[in-house]
Amino acid sequence: MKILVLNCGSSSIKYKLFDMTTKAVVAQGGLEKIGLPGSFLKVTLPDGTKKIIERDIQEHTAGVQLIFETLTHAEYGAVKSLDEIGAVGHRVVHGGTKFSGSVLIDDAVIETVKECSDLCPLHNPANLKGIYAVQKLLPSVPQVAVFDTAFHQTMPERAYMYAIPYEYYEKYGIRRYGFHGTSHRYVSKRVCEFLNIPAEGSKIITCHIGNGGSIAAVKDGKCIDTSMGLTPLEGLVMGTRSGDIDGGAILYLMKKEGLTPDQMSDILNKKSGVLGIFKRSSDMRELEAAASQGEAIAKLTESMYFYRITKYIGAYAAAMGGVDVILFTGGVGENQATARAAACESLGYLGVKIDPERNKVRGEEAIISTDDSKVKVVVIPTDEELMIASDTMDILKGRQ
Repeated sequence: MKILVLNCGSSSIKYKLFDMTTKAVVAQGGLEKIGLPGSFLKVTLPDGTKKIIERDIQEHTAGVQLIFETLTHAEYGAVKSLDEIGAVGHRVVHGGTKFSGSVLIDDAVIETVKECSDLCPLHNPANLKGIYAVQKLLPSVPQVAVFDTAFHQTMPERAYMYAIPYEYYEKYGIRRYGFHGTSHRYVSKRVCEFLNIPAEGSKIITCHIGNGGSIAAVKDGKCIDTSMGLTPLEGLVMGTRSGDIDGGAILYLMKKEGLTPDQMSDILNKKSGVLGIFKRSSDMRELEAAASQGEAIAKLTESMYFYRITKYIGAYAAAMGGVDVILFTGGVGENQATARAAACESLGYLGVKIDPERNKVRGEEAIISTDDSKVKVVVIPTDEELMIASDTMDILKGRQ
């Protein structure tokens, strides 16, 4: 069976088509600038080359239609007919407390995803647009929703509750939900296979480090804590997000600068983090280059970025009563040796020892700790799309 995975943003759609008999990717690409001038679809061909298709795409249904046309194109398509697509799996960012796993999409699921949109106004409405588009274009094809928040639903109350008046949790669901759950679930499961260890009895810290970043404490295969909160803003220093900040500092700034809530949100989510301190860019490659040249502001930014990772690793080791595996994934985690080394530099008290040669790996599964390290430090490239396709397949099998 072939399963199409869609990840719809407000102005973009990423897709991968999997042949689930081999779990091979048979087609992939991304549509950018939906509803904006200069929209285009970038298709990755089987030989790795890219093809750009420029077309005016004003909304998501037209975008999904273009993707379908591309999949069946005589020259660079991957299927002869859309009938070959057995199901569509969707990344849905926020499932609130309603979903602790992936689900077959029906009217009730759609209504619940709508209800969660207040908690995730930038993502859930866009995710729904993709679902509606497939309903319109392929009405008989089953669809599955895979939630970023679902993996973190095993957190205990003491980890997910905020110490604010309880009525706000009761009225509005204000609590920590966590994100990147599909990635944390995939890599925490995969590292057990890679190391040939059981999930039961294991204590794993998964570090999804990229432009957005989060860390999770995974004990016995279940998440017991994670760094993101009600929104993806909490936790690590990120590309443009501040991460942890005193709420009093936010109120102080709003009063001093006369900022509205929307303006403050824009500052914290889009103008802070690496970009806010370094100023020139949020790209870690540019930051690393500047720091290597001795630029003081770049070195400060790097040290803040790495320190927050180290602090969360230490906190989660304490929360689990120890740690067996520290795992790096995501764009930075998979590819930047300096980030991994710096994050682990002061973890010697846990018995962590990084092997500098092994740590030179990029984008490959590898153990980067020394043989005598008490904690295995591992790189596992994430594959959220495969996780979504696998969940979709499992749910379809459950229907039979």
